[in-house]
This record gives sequence, structure tokens and C-alpha cells, in this order.
Amino acid sequence: MADSKTPRFLQTWTADSAAERDSAIAGLLADPPRIAPKFFYDRLGSTLFEAITELAEYYPTRTESAIFASHAADMARVVGSGMSLIDLGAGNCAKAAGLFPLLEPSRYVAVDISVEFLREALRRLQREHPLLDIVGLGQDFSVGIDLPADVLTGPRPVFFYPGSSIGNFDPAEALVFLRRIRTRAAGGGLVIGVDLVKPRAVLEAAYDDALGVTAAFNLNVLRHLDATIGADFSPRQWRHVACFDDARSRIEMHLEARDAVTVTWPGGRREFAAGARIHTENSYKYTVDRFSAMLGEAGFSSSRYWTDARGWFAVFWAAA
Repeated sequence: MADSKTPRFLQTWTADSAAERDSAIAGLLADPPRIAPKFFYDRLGSTLFEAITELAEYYPTRTESAIFASHAADMARVVGSGMSLIDLGAGNCAKAAGLFPLLEPSRYVAVDISVEFLREALRRLQREHPLLDIVGLGQDFSVGIDLPADVLTGPRPVFFYPGSSIGNFDPAEALVFLRRIRTRAAGGGLVIGVDLVKPRAVLEAAYDDALGVTAAFNLNVLRHLDATIGADFSPRQWRHVACFDDARSRIEMHLEARDAVTVTWPGGRREFAAGARIHTENSYKYTVDRFSAMLGEAGFSSSRYWTDARGWFAVFWAAA
């Protein structure tokens, strides 16, 4: 019997604590104030996001999974097999692992900013797939996709970006991001999940669930920021707000001060009036025509998509 493999882990990005602190403080002092979504994903934040995907209101995960299940044979024919499957924002790696029987990758590359969370996930995955070549990359791919040369050698690269995470970029940023992938996907392509426009009530419930898990996920960013910049946020003084902006076709998440509050950190402070908000996340929603056009503008040679029966979500394949 062949020896089982051990997952390789490459730290291609290391947090610059001074730069992270400066970036976070600049966001708090901006008008309006904001916190970058990457600060969601400390260890607790990653765990909370896993819990969100199990919620009844949070349709993207199960709807996307149903699309893969319903269209598996067609996807396998179109995408092919035997690739290097490069999973951007891998998290617990469960979504990509569910596609292993479909796509039969010869290498799996998991990319995530939450390094320790990713290490644990890869160790579990390697036990389940002992002969698969597994590589982990600790990287903030939102600012650049830095893949070591040996990762791109061998099997053709197929990037995997599920769960509608592309919606966290504004459309101009999303186009830049797609172009970056296109330059690294020669001979392969991109499998990407895209959340589609749908009724406001459905969207807002998905980002403001009855159990308050999404609220905890949003509020946890304050705890993470306290650790990052030495601030004195108290999550109890804030509440989670989620709303749909029709004009921009996006869900917005905010943290709203329950009462007047002053937040301090070494060398700085900001006063927030009661009702003042900090913008923490956007999630843009697309039509299939608009996103197909964006893939073409990014340089992909062709694309096709699969949707659920309600037309709530789409999975695109874009050939490079």
C-alpha cells in the first residue's frame, strides 16, 4: 500500500502588525467609519461563520450544495478532472472536499487568512484523503494572489471560490480580483459561487438570523479589533444591523452604538453618538447576465452557469 501523504503548509503571507494596526485605525477614523471584513476571521470568527452556514435563514450554502448535487454530471463534463484545485478562502475545506468525487483533483491547494484554523482543517482532510497531494497557503488573497511556482506546476489550475464571497468586493474590486485569477489560471479556469438578486425579506433574514449568530459574528470583530489595536470596545454597547440597499444591489452590515460611547486606543480615540454606525461588510448581489459580462471583461474565454430552481444562486464555470 502506498504511503499516506502529509499536508504541506506554506506561509506566503505574514501579518504586518504595524500595518494592520494602522489600517484598522484609519478605518475607525474615516467618515463614515468602517472595519475591513478581514478582521472578522480570527479563530472565533471563523468558527462563528461555520455556524452561520448551518442556519435555516442562510440559504447560500445549502442552495449552492444543491446546485452541485443536481448538476454534478454536467459540471464534471465541462470542468474535467485531475486538476490542481485551488480553494480561495478554504475555511474548514468542507465545500471543496465535497467536490473531490466530482472533480477528482490530483492536488488540493487551500488558501486562507485564518492560519491556525486552516492547519487543523488540513490535518483532518489529509486523514480522510491520505493519498491526495494537499498544500495549505496562509495568505491574505484579498490584496494579492501569491502562489508559489511549484503550486502552479503540474496539473492545470482550477480556482474554486464558492459561497458568494465575490460579493464582498465592490464591482470594480471584483473585476480586478477576477483578472488576477485569470492570469494564474492558464489552461484551467474558475468555479465560482454567485448570489443572485432576490426579495429583500429573504436577503435581510439571511444576514440577521433569529438566533443571533450573525450578530455575534459581526460583534466579534470588535473583540478582534481590541486585540489588534489595543482598543476598549465593549460589544454590549453595540448592536448588529443588516439592510439591503436596492440602488447598489447589496446587503450592508453595520454595528450601531446603543448609546453615546467613546472608544480609545493607544494614541487615539473616537466618539460615537447614539445610533452612529460602523460599516463592517457589503455583500453584492448579481444577475446572471451582469456576472457573465464581468467574467468576459476579466478575460475568461467562455463561461456557463447552473442555478437552483428558484434562481436564487448560481455556480459559474469560466474557462481561462
